[in-house]
Amino acid sequence: MYKIVKKEYLNPTVVRMDIEAPLIAKKAQPGQFLIIRAFDDSERIPLTVADYDRENGTVSIIFQIVGRGTEEISSLNEGESLNDLVGPLGRASKLEGLKKVCVVGGGVGCAIAFPVAKKLHELGTEVHSVVGFRNKDLVILEKDFESVSDKMVMMTDDGSYGEKGLVTAALEKLINEGNEYDEVITIGPLIMMKFVCQVTKKYNIKTIVSMNPIMVDGTGMCGGCRLTVGGETKFACVDGPEFDGHLVDFDEAMSRGSIYKQFEGNEREEHCNLFKQEVK
Repeated sequence: MYKIVKKEYLNPTVVRMDIEAPLIAKKAQPGQFLIIRAFDDSERIPLTVADYDRENGTVSIIFQIVGRGTEEISSLNEGESLNDLVGPLGRASKLEGLKKVCVVGGGVGCAIAFPVAKKLHELGTEVHSVVGFRNKDLVILEKDFESVSDKMVMMTDDGSYGEKGLVTAALEKLINEGNEYDEVITIGPLIMMKFVCQVTKKYNIKTIVSMNPIMVDGTGMCGGCRLTVGGETKFACVDGPEFDGHLVDFDEAMSRGSIYKQFEGNEREEHCNLFKQEVK
């Protein structure tokens, strides 16, 4: 059992938890992920390590409440415990030796982008961050990004906060201003990462993406997280989750990611109805 030592809502649907897990905290690195079950009969949910505190023996997760599994995790409060926590899994981000990097995060993907930006900052890299959200109410981790970025650009789709527009426009503006990046690292919705990669390909800038497809076991056994990268089949849980974005078949990934949408919607609705009946 893994005790929740801190829980906070970053916005109405995004939760941060600090979890007591000293052995995992000792080894965790940016880019890696955990597989979590709230209860004994819960589904397995892969969540990226958002932060870690080796001294206090805690790891942090940030997740959006979108289905039954994340609803069950969010139902737990400080002092209660998760049933299972496995990790760290996946390959850590390769960040050493980079002099100047632009980190592009979108929505709840910023929770994955932040530890990467933080590590780069600790390594002495010049970090430019571009973060985007649909509107002001959904903004998370603003101060965190500001603390580790030499330059930060906040974007919202509707212009309710920061600059109006998409992260791709902000990224291209930075490039055209003469910023020469060793890499662009982008994490967020698949469609966002696809278009970021289209921008960087024009300028021949190496681009790393973090892929979070359907996962089950997290060890490469089930094959649920398979992707096509450079014409070859890769498994995000053991070969990734980070890949060369210019080689990823995003259209295939988006198609596979939508396979279970109807099932997930029905499962969530059923779970909500049962929960309401229990509360009566």
